[in-house]
Amino acid sequence: MTRKKILIVLHQEHSSPGRIGRLLIERGHELDIRRPRFDDPLPRTMGEHDGAVIFGGPMSANDDEAWIRREIDWIGVPLREDKPFLGVCLGAQMLARHLGGKVAPREDGAVEIGYWPIKATQDGHAMMEWPGHVYHWHKEGFEHVRGTRLLATGETFTNQAFACERAAYGIQFHPEVTYLMMNRWTAKSEEKLRATGAQDRETQLWGRHQHDHSVQQWLHSFLDLWLKPRMAVAAE
Repeated sequence: MTRKKILIVLHQEHSSPGRIGRLLIERGHELDIRRPRFDDPLPRTMGEHDGAVIFGGPMSANDDEAWIRREIDWIGVPLREDKPFLGVCLGAQMLARHLGGKVAPREDGAVEIGYWPIKATQDGHAMMEWPGHVYHWHKEGFEHVRGTRLLATGETFTNQAFACERAAYGIQFHPEVTYLMMNRWTAKSEEKLRATGAQDRETQLWGRHQHDHSVQQWLHSFLDLWLKPRMAVAAE
């Protein structure tokens, strides 16, 4: 059986797919890393890929950059071909924009940075067990797009996870973040930790000690569920 790849879309020169990338490799997938911001092309078809993940970044899905518009439009490729798609933070906001939804900051300027609670909806509970707290790093959120299934909600940003079609998901939080990534983010963007809704570095590290095990368990289960449609086909 030919080994298929997972398309990994990153938005900064030194960005990493973190724990999501590691777990995909452990499941036997090769990572095809592309950075459209730096002129890497995106495939016209998903024929050589088992799925695609678009990760986060400091930019906005509303930015008037040609590469952002192209990337949002490109999401139609995995959706049309019924291939597993996952949008993480900015990637989820791009998915919402592709589906006609709005992305915007809160009017009061509050952000979500650190470990904050989420709550599964009825659809979310039916799908799987969810962690009580997850790691966030964002100042914008997406609206609930009509025709999608809302899977998890939060207090500051109501919409935290949603599903579209058979295997397309958007999550506002960051299950991919490793301890090393958290240290790098909190050191390089220290000024952002002064915003309303941002936890200081010590609180975030304490939160990781308290909550990361359940997030990691969730991610294992989620990736297996996400890849299941393709895995079933490959096994036939």
